[in-house]
Formats: sequence, C-alpha cells, structure tokens
Amino acid sequence: MPRLLFLYLARRILFSTLVVQLALIVPVVLSYLLYTLTPAAIRAGLLAPALIGTMPTVGFITLPMAVGVATALEFARMSNEGMIAVLYALRLSVWSVCRPAIVCAGALVVLGYGLANLMAPYYASGLQDVINVVRNSLNHRMLDAAHFYTFDNGVKTLYLQRWETPDIAVNLFVRQISIEKRQEETITAARAEFRRQPSGVVVALSNGSIQTKPFDTDEVRIANFDEYAMALPMQGSEALPPRNWRGVYELTLPEFIANWQVAKLDRRQAGEWMAEAAKRFGVPLLAIAHTLLAMALVLTFGNVTGRRGGLSSLVIIAIPAAHIFFLVALESMLRADARFAFLLAAVAAVEVAVSILLIFRRNMSTSPMRRLSGYEALATEPQSLAA
Repeated sequence: MPRLLFLYLARRILFSTLVVQLALIVPVVLSYLLYTLTPAAIRAGLLAPALIGTMPTVGFITLPMAVGVATALEFARMSNEGMIAVLYALRLSVWSVCRPAIVCAGALVVLGYGLANLMAPYYASGLQDVINVVRNSLNHRMLDAAHFYTFDNGVKTLYLQRWETPDIAVNLFVRQISIEKRQEETITAARAEFRRQPSGVVVALSNGSIQTKPFDTDEVRIANFDEYAMALPMQGSEALPPRNWRGVYELTLPEFIANWQVAKLDRRQAGEWMAEAAKRFGVPLLAIAHTLLAMALVLTFGNVTGRRGGLSSLVIIAIPAAHIFFLVALESMLRADARFAFLLAAVAAVEVAVSILLIFRRNMSTSPMRRLSGYEALATEPQSLAA
C-alpha cells in the first residue's frame, strides 16, 4: 500500500477511535461518579480526585471497544462509498487494506498496557481514598446534624446538633476511648470550629466540659474548659486520610506479580487476582481481536461494490456485544474460579481465528481481480463507478 494512503487510513481510524473513546468514557465515568459520590462529597471537593482516579481504569477497559467500533465504522464507510472496490482495482490485497487498522490496533495495545499497568494502579489509590472518605464520612462538611458518627473502628463517636456555618457546629458531643490511658472520655462543647490542617482536621472547642472515667474504677472526673483543641482523622487540606488496606488493583506491576504467591492460597483471593490479571494483560489485547473481527465482518457481509446496505452497519453491533461479553465473563466467572481464565482465552483465540479465516477467504475471493489491470478490474465492478 502506498505510504500516503496508509497514513490517510491510519489517521482516520485513530481519529474515529478518539471520538468513540470519548463517547464511551464520558458517560461511563459520570454515571459511576454520580452513583458513588453524594452531593455533599461533591461540595466537599472530592469530585476532582475521584475523576482522576477513574479515568485511566475506564480508559483501558473501553479502549478495545473503541478501536473495534472505529474500525467497523471506517470500513463500513469505505464499503458504502465503493472505496474498497477501488483499492482492489489498484491491485491491493485484502491484507494490504487491513494493514493500517492492524498497525493502529497494535499501537493502541501498547497504550492499553501502559494505562492498565502504570497509570491505573497509581490513580486507583486516589479513587479508593475518596471512596473511603465518602463511606466513613471523613470530611467534616459531609457530616449531617443530629447523626452519630464513629471513627477509628468505633473508638471515637461524634454528634453535633446543628451547623452554624459550613465549618462551625453548635452543641458538639464526642465520646472516645483511650487504650493507652485506659479511660473513657466524654467531651461536650457549646461551639466547635473545624479547622482543616495539611494532614487532618483540628476541632477548636469552646465552653464545654470533659468527663473522664477510668476502666478499673467507677470514679468520674469532670473538668470545664473555655478553649480546647482535639484532632480528628479526617480529610486534610493536602492529603486524604490514610487507609489500613490496599486492593490488588492498586499494586504496581512487580508487586502484583509477586502477590500471586499469597493470593493462590485462598480461593477468593485467587479469583480476584486472576480477574485483575485478565484486565491488565488480556483486555488490551482485545484491541487486535476486535479490530480483526470488525474488518472480517464488514468485508464479508458488507457490499464492496458501493451499493448501500444495512448489513455493513449492523455488524458494528457485534463489537460492543463481544467486548461486554468478555467483561461480564471475567468479572463473574474468574471471581468464582480462576481456572475459567483458560476458557476465556480460548474464546478470544476463536474470535481471532475466525476473523483471520474470514479475511483470508475474502483475500482469496478477490485474488483474480488483483491480477487484472486497473481499468479491467473496475469494469468487473460497474457499481463502484457509480459511487
């Protein structure tokens, strides 16, 4: 294929992939964030870190579908406009026509591996920190009045009567247990101001009292105060609260591979590890599989003579259907039993083999046309001139 024609087709496929990718990723990310984040969390400034944490993961998962749909759209356009017949008349084989899409798919596989193994694990930690803040109410502007909240695994309990401003509460109640001092403290204050520090939140209490009760006695000591400050494990101004756990999807590539030695000892952890491995190493490869399938279906069922038909457009539906099948299967089947990975790999191999077979048959059926001269080949396809 001439270089200029190769670059033209490659640019069209890459541009169509970008458009389809944006059309896929934007609604998926927004729907997920609207489901995960509450209005109070959005007001608290958690939308930006959640958005950054979601984009790389959704990006590499939807990338194979985007390149497959873009390839199907581009080949359907060329089929409907009779461009494929013209390329055949120029003595180009089917594989030459398919080469730009295959090269683009290979480049996007490399991009998908970068997103899946470098960017997604790094930014997934930020997303999980946001979810941790939302689920445990670790942002003081997310606290509702007249509700009890617990922190530090139930060691600290907080209650406030009402908000005077977004940072000042009226009638605050705090109950906390100190294991080091072996005592229970109950703190009440008429006014509490939440001040966000770089690594946490400091509450400045005014006009209150501290009731202390040791574990080993029934004696209760009460002390009044005018001003008192205490720290809470909440979201600071520069960092989200730390978590005491780390998911397998947050591990870097060397850590993820080494984690198999621990995960294989438990069936549930082995299923989660295998599902994550299928996402990291298998999903990016689906870009080539879906691209081959899109070209095979359009070239087989489309009309290369330029007559517009419905089949070349309907085969586009097969790409999202195939991709959704793989995603649902790896999330459900692999988490149940890691051995289903071999079945999914076999299904993907069948998709590639069938696509190559259809393209090969199409190449064989057009080989007599390629042996003709350009004008003679066009004469065998009169409808291509009408396009």
